[in-house]
Amino acid sequence: MPAYNAAETLRMTWQDIPKEWVAKVILVDDASGDKTIDVARALSLDVIAHPHNVGYGGNQKTCYMEALRQGADVVVMVHPDGQYDPTLIPQLVRPIVAGDADMVLGSRFLTPGGARRGGMPFYKFISNRFLTTVENLVLGRRFAELHTGYRAYSRHFLETVPFLRNSNDFVFDTEVIAQAVAFGFKVGEVPVETKYFPGASSANFRQSLEYGFKTLWTMVRYLAHRTGFRRTRLFTH
Repeated sequence: MPAYNAAETLRMTWQDIPKEWVAKVILVDDASGDKTIDVARALSLDVIAHPHNVGYGGNQKTCYMEALRQGADVVVMVHPDGQYDPTLIPQLVRPIVAGDADMVLGSRFLTPGGARRGGMPFYKFISNRFLTTVENLVLGRRFAELHTGYRAYSRHFLETVPFLRNSNDFVFDTEVIAQAVAFGFKVGEVPVETKYFPGASSANFRQSLEYGFKTLWTMVRYLAHRTGFRRTRLFTH
């Protein structure tokens, strides 16, 4: 759980996690200004507290490194803000356990109309569709959605992909997907539902705009690397 100011929603999210599918819950707090750490410790979660805010991507780096250190075979990222449904964790894990995928994305667009029913703002809906279309063209794939924050990874995936070289901000997620394709990993998708509500964390319009431009730049870098025009350490061992 990469957490930032999630005190109000953390307990609700944790309660919905199917415990029989989860051996350990690790929460990394990115210097929250609320009582996220207190709530997490009251729930007996494994807590790592960043002394300074490093960003969404930097938070994930700590999450994955600690999960690997503790011997995880499959790692699921669940936002503690309640936006994604934790009861769907088995659906994300099964393809990895079965060997059918190395990375699984929880797509809000596999179910027609699901994203909008969940309250996704219209500008986010449009930008998601536009960016996913561009990325599919560049990556040569047909993913339903490439901007979900609900994901699962195999240990082998996290040990192979150089995610520590990635950005510390929101575009970390885009870079990981581009790396998955560059390294030839199997990426699966499963339908998930999401809820947008006042207590759920979400990038604001300015952050979303910045994220969009950085996503397009990541695709430019991937294309330059794939064609040999300009190699980058992001997509090499």
